[in-house]
Amino acid sequence: MTGVLYLVATPIGNYDDITLRALNVLKSVDIVVGEEFREVKRLLKHYDINKPIELLNEHNEKEESNQILVFLRENKNIALVSDSGTPAFSDPGRILVNKAIANKIKIIPIPGASSLLPALTISGFDINKFVFVGWLSPKKEERKRELKILLGEKRTMVLMDTPYRLLQLLRDIVEVFGNNRKICISFNLTLPDEEIFHGSAVELYEQISERNLKGEFVIVIGGTNRE
Repeated sequence: MTGVLYLVATPIGNYDDITLRALNVLKSVDIVVGEEFREVKRLLKHYDINKPIELLNEHNEKEESNQILVFLRENKNIALVSDSGTPAFSDPGRILVNKAIANKIKIIPIPGASSLLPALTISGFDINKFVFVGWLSPKKEERKRELKILLGEKRTMVLMDTPYRLLQLLRDIVEVFGNNRKICISFNLTLPDEEIFHGSAVELYEQISERNLKGEFVIVIGGTNRE
């Protein structure tokens, strides 16, 4: 008999976006695993939950995944969370999930808040088919090379990056895609200062640079055959 590994989606900014099911799981498990102790502690404290915390992040993922596997084999139930959103999606966790699959340990995903679908639905672009590009290279020339590969993409594209790289990424999109390519930026989704920007790449670059906005964002780029 082994424990269960829960992949628990958590709010991306607004704590009201937690699901009842996620709360019940966090209250019931033996251990909560997350990327940063401070973030996990803050999350649990907000909901008045007190659980042992283990850390799994990009620095220790391989070794810690083995330790968590030991806990699961000891019949302990584990909740894996990320700093925000869904764990193992552009976040650490894939190694642990694969080890659990290989060891026939039950995995239960607990869905919840996401920035991906809200950003797509509010973009106004055709999203019957889309490409999740995710994070590009932090190096300018490599990032521009990656964008050039996407230049002829017909499907809607979704890009993310760290808050301080918004302007750099927008600048590169203007240089590669030109002034007229339509984009949508979802800024600080679910937070009080949430804003949605629609327009051409150059228009939004000018707006955001004037205001020096820095925060979490999702950029949606219309494909070449957009309506």
